[in-house]
Amino acid sequence: MVDKVVSLESAIATISDGDTVCVSGFVGIGTPESLLRGIEERFLTHAIPKDISLLFAAAPGDGKDRGLNRLAHPGLVKRAVGGHWSLVPKLGALAMQNKIQAYNLPLGCISQLYRDIASGKPGMFSKVGLHTFVDPRQTGGAINDCTQEALVELQEIAGEEWLFYKSIPVNVALIRGTTADPLGNITMEREALTLDMLPIAMAAKNSGGLVIAQVERIAAPGSLSPKEVIVPGNLVDCVVVSEPDEHLQTYQTPYNHGFSGRMKSLVDTLEPMELSERKIIARRATMELPVNGIVNLGIGMPEGVGSVANEERIIDCITLTTEAGVHGGVPQSGLDFGAAINASAIIQTNQQFDFYDGGGLDLACLGMAQVDQYGNVNVSRFKDRFAGAGGFINISQNARKVIFVGTFTAGGLKIEIANNELKILQEGRNKKFIKDVEQITFNGPYTAEQGKEVLYVTERCVMRLTSQGLKVTEVAPGIDIKKDILAHMDFAPIVDNPAVMDVRIFAERPMKLRKEMLEIPISERLVFDEEANTVFANLGGLDISTAEELDALDRESNAFFLGLGRKVNIVTNYDGISIAPVLQTKFMNLLGQLEYDYFLTATRYTTSAFMRQKLGHELANRSIPPHIFESREEAANYLAQKLAAE
Repeated sequence: MVDKVVSLESAIATISDGDTVCVSGFVGIGTPESLLRGIEERFLTHAIPKDISLLFAAAPGDGKDRGLNRLAHPGLVKRAVGGHWSLVPKLGALAMQNKIQAYNLPLGCISQLYRDIASGKPGMFSKVGLHTFVDPRQTGGAINDCTQEALVELQEIAGEEWLFYKSIPVNVALIRGTTADPLGNITMEREALTLDMLPIAMAAKNSGGLVIAQVERIAAPGSLSPKEVIVPGNLVDCVVVSEPDEHLQTYQTPYNHGFSGRMKSLVDTLEPMELSERKIIARRATMELPVNGIVNLGIGMPEGVGSVANEERIIDCITLTTEAGVHGGVPQSGLDFGAAINASAIIQTNQQFDFYDGGGLDLACLGMAQVDQYGNVNVSRFKDRFAGAGGFINISQNARKVIFVGTFTAGGLKIEIANNELKILQEGRNKKFIKDVEQITFNGPYTAEQGKEVLYVTERCVMRLTSQGLKVTEVAPGIDIKKDILAHMDFAPIVDNPAVMDVRIFAERPMKLRKEMLEIPISERLVFDEEANTVFANLGGLDISTAEELDALDRESNAFFLGLGRKVNIVTNYDGISIAPVLQTKFMNLLGQLEYDYFLTATRYTTSAFMRQKLGHELANRSIPPHIFESREEAANYLAQKLAAE
């Protein structure tokens, strides 16, 4: 038997000058801190290894000295290709100073590229990044002038534009797990995430490279359950046992059973946010959460949405996710970001982005640093600071609905909340709504062409993306549009009698969203557009569990449509609808009766493939054309085309 457990010095000695080193980690989760310290100490002592290239997806760092910040020494790194850079500022400074070649590619694309490197493919095709700074027609992801090699190409396939991300062979992979046996089998039972440990190891091994694993303990041979082994021993060349202080579960938390899923934690005891501009923004964004929808929350300001959802007791009505691979639970913030308390599932990061890129997200809530007159958003690069895009491009480009959140101005903003009104005491030094963003991380016009719903939520107003630019749709009580909004923008948005933001947002007490989200009266679920002769019916989250509830739906629906006095077109949302099995036949009969009595044309939509199939089958059995789509836009477009043809 070969014992692969070696000293830190012996493992690091296998890294040579010029090697491409792929490093795991999401903030501090899964970051091999001991191995990175070993590389730093060997370089400072022996000037070896020199001129290495780094490949990483999420930034393995704490924003100060740990993680990849350890490797930010002149001569140690020659090139770095990364997805998120804000937590590796020392490395980012070398890039901004033109001292290393550097690229910023979408986190999800790098994560997925690991698999294609492992399978020997020349690269990966994706639409992610089109019309952003990653597009070769802009910078191709290059950060500075000394970065000349093209890692991304624009190609046309079947008349459509695609980006081709080139494979990068890996000489050394640095990964992390919880337990190893002498054969190198790696488990991750105490880790908060599984990340991409397996595809990173495969990418290195199939590139002819080495795999070095950091763990916290060694198990006896043959004692590890094969189902718990994340990285098989045949892929691992050597194992280093770390000291506890360099193997924290996150940079903020030594260990939490709730993160690893080994035990459920109490979430009712979590402290609610204090009432501030951050909570105002989080509350307004929380109001957009779709019942039974799948949601991604970005780092920073969006993290507050999870806290508000927990406070409002609607956390069980949605599935919150993070790009790191978490489904369900309560996502964490700060240096715990990426982890979640009481997650229902934790999958690999590359798998999460497969789901995201394919349209699996109903809603994404992301931050915004700069917004311009076209609705473009920049979160990645500024004059003297480089943050990187992370998963922002994958998520914002592919979610069905996007909410950007952030304060209206930045740097010294002070507000006062009194009597359910907002007052600006001191304006921020920096404008966020400027004429042109410094870098396009999200392309507004490209998204507007697709008809996607995009909101920009601040503490003082809400704006919506239109084909003509940004439109102010809501204003906070107490805010003067000219003095507090228009005076602090470098462009003129569309202003057409905006509504007042919900006053509950500005009160200390909870907003009681649960009852509102789950118990919407039928009268509020039906909206008639007289000019278009179309009713928009929102049955999202409707729960019919008793015969009395179904009878009430029957009475109120018939009364509403009868009261219109004419037949109408209808577009209906069936997302998250729940009908007791014993009532399903009667419910479908009601839909058939309404169709024959009141509808000219009916279209329906739901993101659930199962619901589309089931509903379509039941309607077809009643000789009713199903016309069921995945999104409201598709349903409305079908209706518009049908009416135009008539």
